[in-house]
Amino acid sequence: MPLRFNVSSRAARLSGGDAIVISVPNSGRTWLRTFLAAYFCSRFGHPFSLDPEEYGEPRIPRVIYTHDLYEHYTKTRWWDRVRSKYLVPQSEIRRARILLLARDPRDVFVSHYHELTRRTAETAGELKDRSMSEILRDPTHGIRLMVRAMNEWIAESGHRKDCTLVRYEDLHFDPGTQFRRVLAGAGESAPVQPHFDGALQFSRFGNMRKMEASCVYDPQLLQPGDVHDPESYKVRRGKVGGYIDYLDGADVDYATRAVAELDARFGYGASAAIPR
Repeated sequence: MPLRFNVSSRAARLSGGDAIVISVPNSGRTWLRTFLAAYFCSRFGHPFSLDPEEYGEPRIPRVIYTHDLYEHYTKTRWWDRVRSKYLVPQSEIRRARILLLARDPRDVFVSHYHELTRRTAETAGELKDRSMSEILRDPTHGIRLMVRAMNEWIAESGHRKDCTLVRYEDLHFDPGTQFRRVLAGAGESAPVQPHFDGALQFSRFGNMRKMEASCVYDPQLLQPGDVHDPESYKVRRGKVGGYIDYLDGADVDYATRAVAELDARFGYGASAAIPR
């Protein structure tokens, strides 16, 4: 694990948070972010924004969203890595609450593959031309680096009382309970019920899909690569265990062996083809 220092201009954006949400890309971060933004905007009387702290309302917590180690490992510009541009500084990791967002890496990989090849403009052409099976095994963009980053995060922060582990699958199966845990992890231990219920409804998959199709929100967060290509949407399928629809038998076996290397605290075992 690299030393946690950041001497780039990006360090300021990764500092000063009341809570830090850490995840591998495509783990459900946009869903969690939409819920938190909807709740706090409603709670304190502001129009919806994916960056509600922009209102300067001191009661709205500053939540930092980062891919941290994963982005540090996968970005290829040597100058960015030398400056540790994507790492949250050590002092911030120690000071802020941590929300560790996890998703079955098999589903994460499939979703990330579609984002790399259909949404991300800066993806190299040669990468876009490679098959899903090839990228699955790629040392930089494949599933094993996702597992590595997740293991390093939980080893670093999983013992802390102010670290909340939230699983994407649990958000699906019991959103009421799990989003209360999310709010508590962000410092809101006693949510106001009408605002909580409204945020749950606002962040439902169907509404988020409509928001993305409208193309009126932040293009980096909630706009499709191609409005006519359903696989290019950030809010793509949201299906638990959907990897089975994309990976063949050999790829499923490879991915499941990689998942078996995850820390047991995540709850994704080799035998769990679908977590429920």
